[in-house]
Amino acid sequence: MPAAQRVITPADLIADADYADQRRERRAALLPTKRLRRIELGPVCTVYFECYETMLFQVQEMLLTEKGGAAQVPDELAAYNPLIPQGSELVATVMFEIDDPVRREATLARLGGVEDTFFIQVGGEKAMGSPEGDVERTRDDGKTSSVHFLRFPLSAEQIARFRDPATAIMVGCSHEGYAHLAGLTPATRAELARDFA
Repeated sequence: MPAAQRVITPADLIADADYADQRRERRAALLPTKRLRRIELGPVCTVYFECYETMLFQVQEMLLTEKGGAAQVPDELAAYNPLIPQGSELVATVMFEIDDPVRREATLARLGGVEDTFFIQVGGEKAMGSPEGDVERTRDDGKTSSVHFLRFPLSAEQIARFRDPATAIMVGCSHEGYAHLAGLTPATRAELARDFA
């Protein structure tokens, strides 16, 4: 399927009983891909780059655990298909992962607007992330959510440079309360390049 047409359809899904039987094997098979798509950005933020395979797994998991049957399928596809990159972008789930609830509240209270400060740096050029517009992630009191969904649109020239092993690729956040930068390994970069048409 061309990168610009990747979507999960009901025909891609298997019955809950079959999925339950295959769940362990499917999880094990997807784990190497998920590891390559996971970038630790600073001490408490993780960027998970999504793709067709990660979203298909997530849809099957939701159907299995929530047991909504065929009636649940349209809602899950509507929720997860937008997180599949469409050929000229990368799409990520960004999570601030802080176990201690007091520390988590204090940290998120200082990070209002953080969803507008993530970027992918391709050589010396930044491609800014665009937050999903479904829900406002920063409240009026300045506290941000612990989960953000971001699209990183790249130009044809940026994609060409992304594929060039001589170009440094970084993921970053420029928020004044959480300024961090992480470089992509060659293996991660090759994995993410699959998302481009």
